Amino acid sequence: MLTAEIEKLALSLPGTQENAHFGARDFRVGNRIFMTLPEAGRAVFKFTPDQQRMLLETEPGVCAAVPGGWGARGWTSLYFVGADNELIRQSMETAWRNVAPRRLAIKSGDH
Repeated sequence: MLTAEIEKLALSLPGTQENAHFGARDFRVGNRIFMTLPEAGRAVFKFTPDQQRMLLETEPGVCAAVPGGWGARGWTSLYFVGADNELIRQSMETAWRNVAPRRLAIKSGDH
């Protein structure tokens, strides 16, 4: 999946807006960031530590915990090379659900 496709998918999620955080493009619902695009070929997603652990076990060559405290809180890098489109889509939707207001997540239905 190309960066442009990832951006389009992120912006299709209800309530999502694009902004910037520490010089990197980010995607958020309200003030809560669920994904950043810090560099070409990589996205960083907001997972719970349990979600992160599961993903690192099942996709060790594609995903890595962000170094330091952010990684300990669940922030996870996903490298596009080697990642299939379904993994990227599911990761983005999971991260979005982690920050979206409950009413918005329920209202979105299929997301």
